[in-house]
Amino acid sequence: MNIVIASGKGGTGKTTVAVNLASVLETSTAYLDCDVEEPNGHLFLKAKLHHSKPAPIRVPVVDEALCTGCGECVEACRFNALACVGKTVLVFNTLCHGCGGCTLACPENAITEVPHPIGVVETGTAGTIQFIQGRLNVGAIMSPPLIRAVKAEAPDVDVVLYDAPPGTSCPVITTLRGADVIVLVTEPTPFGLHDLKLAVETVRQMKLPFGVVINRADIGDDRVIRYCEENEIPVLAEIPNNREVAEAYSRGVIAVDAIPSLRRIFTDLFQSIQALAGSVETSDPVSAQEERTS
Repeated sequence: MNIVIASGKGGTGKTTVAVNLASVLETSTAYLDCDVEEPNGHLFLKAKLHHSKPAPIRVPVVDEALCTGCGECVEACRFNALACVGKTVLVFNTLCHGCGGCTLACPENAITEVPHPIGVVETGTAGTIQFIQGRLNVGAIMSPPLIRAVKAEAPDVDVVLYDAPPGTSCPVITTLRGADVIVLVTEPTPFGLHDLKLAVETVRQMKLPFGVVINRADIGDDRVIRYCEENEIPVLAEIPNNREVAEAYSRGVIAVDAIPSLRRIFTDLFQSIQALAGSVETSDPVSAQEERTS
C-alpha cells in the first residue's frame, strides 16, 4: 500500500504523523522522505544512511560549430531555459526540466544532452524500516525530478509511507501520483482550514481517496470538523495538543516513544487508512509503476 502523508501548509505536523505511523506498523515498511528541500524524517527515525547516489537531469549542450542560430530550440522550450542572442544559444541549466524538447526541435542536430546533478538520493535503515530520502542541492530549484528518483527506489514491502512536501505545488503533485491513499494533516486554525481546502481540491482533481488527520485537535475551533462533515471527508484521527510531545519533538524523540499511550492513536489511524483504501478505487491516471519508470 502506498500512503502519502501530505498537508496544505507547513508546520501542521505532517512529518510527526508520518514518523509515528511508520514506527507503530508491524508489517514490512519503507519510509520515503520526499520533502527533498528540507528532509527531516531521519532525525526522528534515527536512520542510518548507508548509500548515496547523485540524481541528475539531462540538460542541453549546444555545438556552436553546427548551430545556425535559427531559434527553433528556443521556441520549443516552454520553461525559458534557452535564449538566442544573435546566433548564439544560451542555456540556463537551473530552468531546464530535462524534457529533451530542444534536442528534438533542432534541425541541425546541434544539441546533445549531458547529466546535470540536482541532488542526491540516500538510502538506509531505521531499525526495521527501510529508509529513502532525497536531498536537493543548494541553489537547485527543480525538485520534481529528484522526487521521482526517490520514488523509483521504493522497495517491495507491504507499506510505503511517503512524507510529501507541504503545499499543493508541483513537488506535491509528483509525490501524490500513484498513491493508494492520501492522509491530509491539518490543524484547527483559520490558516489550517484555508490550506486544507486547497489540498482537498488538489486530491479531488486527481481522484485519489483521502482522509484528514487533525493535529493539536483541542486548540482553535471546530471549523475544520464542520468543514469535513459538510463535505463528507473522513476524519481519520484527532491528535491532542500535548506539551510533552512538543518537548520530545525538540529533542528528536517521536511522540509514541515519549508517551506510549499515544501509540493507540496511530495504530487506529492505520486501520482507518486500510478501511479507506478498501472502500474506494483509485483512478489516478498515473499508476505507481508508471511513476517509478517515468
